[in-house]
Amino acid sequence: MNILRTLLILLLFASVEVCQAASKADFLPVDSVFIERVLAEAKDGKATGNMALFFARKFIGRPYVAHTLEKHDIERLVVNTRELDCTTLVENVTALTLCAGSKRYTFSDFLAVLEQLRYRRGKLDGYTSRLHYFSDWIADKTAMGVVADIQGPVPPFTAVKKLNIYYMSKNSRSYKALRLHPEFVADIRKQERALSGTTFRYIPKASVANAALLRGVINDGDIIAIVSNKGGLDIAHLGFAVWHADGLHLLNASMIHRKVVDEPMTLYRYLQKHPSHAGLRILRIITQ
Repeated sequence: MNILRTLLILLLFASVEVCQAASKADFLPVDSVFIERVLAEAKDGKATGNMALFFARKFIGRPYVAHTLEKHDIERLVVNTRELDCTTLVENVTALTLCAGSKRYTFSDFLAVLEQLRYRRGKLDGYTSRLHYFSDWIADKTAMGVVADIQGPVPPFTAVKKLNIYYMSKNSRSYKALRLHPEFVADIRKQERALSGTTFRYIPKASVANAALLRGVINDGDIIAIVSNKGGLDIAHLGFAVWHADGLHLLNASMIHRKVVDEPMTLYRYLQKHPSHAGLRILRIITQ
């Protein structure tokens, strides 16, 4: 009887945890089914090769849709595995990789890890707790031990960028939440000022070659953040590193192709077509 009672109490606590995680999340049943299916594949040993790329390839062909997180007046943990932009693809894949690496295979596990990734210090506390600038995300997640910020050796990390961040506060009318809540702008501006003046090393786009040096530095499944030259911004685009015979490619949610793709052209060629793209930051997911 005591054993049965203990089991019932454990089940009750587990149910409460799932309900609490789900109550602050926004998702459809198809999202939870998809997440648990791909995590089950990883648990059953069906994941081959790099774990991040295993999960990233599950999203190939899904449509590119921007602003999927901007659904609610009050910030909620939005999960949308059906429509992705470059940031939500990286978040979803990183959360799945971390779950599999720590042998956590339930949807409630995924929700907990996704919250840790999306928000400052891993805690959802309103719109301004979301990490809107990816350089802010890098600093926060590096401090949390989630990713490693690769900035060496030199070469190929020969370029240095000093941040001057102001885009969101200057263009606040372009953001639904900031239009509805102008009081948020002061917090965003404070975050921008904290980022401004910080520096990092990156690989200039002229050095993104199919060479042994770069193959030794960038691994399959690394997160690639394309550095922006546009005023007030830090990062232009995100994706995952994929090495092919002809060089480095980007698996990404592509606005050009309108879907998630393993970009057919090399990343070197892709960068040359975009004058505002300066080069690459490299992040590596840390799994247990």
